[in-house]
Amino acid sequence: MPVNLKLSTRQVALISTFIAIGAVVRVVVDQVGGMVPAPVFTLVIKVGLSETLSFVSGFVYGPIAGFVTGFLIIVLSDLISPYGAGAWTPFIAAIIGLLGICAGLMRRARPRPTFLLMTLSAVGLTLLSEFLQNLYVSLAYSTPLIATLLLGLPSLVVAMANNVILFPTVGRKAIEFVQDHCLNGVQNKTTPENRSTKLTQNDKS
Repeated sequence: MPVNLKLSTRQVALISTFIAIGAVVRVVVDQVGGMVPAPVFTLVIKVGLSETLSFVSGFVYGPIAGFVTGFLIIVLSDLISPYGAGAWTPFIAAIIGLLGICAGLMRRARPRPTFLLMTLSAVGLTLLSEFLQNLYVSLAYSTPLIATLLLGLPSLVVAMANNVILFPTVGRKAIEFVQDHCLNGVQNKTTPENRSTKLTQNDKS
């Protein structure tokens, strides 16, 4: 199936909104994290909308849009954060963007989000994201991967709780809203389910 890159101005504006919201929330969380002891900071920064919005964008607009959304959320938030960007920025950005790619591919098998799909996605993608982030830390600081993974367990728990709560609630509602109200019909025409829904609506009118 070819990747559809035709996005309307409205769709680009909505993706930009996802990026802006994700970046602002991440900066605010960083500010709050700066007010707590250092060990707690690494847990606080796992709270946010970065992964959820990357998933939402990828699910409704495709893998490329999902990657761009996740990547730019991290890059922009690091650039405007008082802590600044660092060598880690492109790597973490690529990891969060990867979740958007996964969402875009997932949508081809399941055009509409369900509670179960979003919950399982949250679990699986959080494990993937945290593993890759710990792998980066292990390679960047020459620490054993097993030790890094063990030290990262508290962060994994917080990230997992954050995503398991947000994916099936905020994420699912956002996807349904965009699919129902903000698409121009290009994506919806690709599935028999949506075609039948449209025919039913036309019959009623």
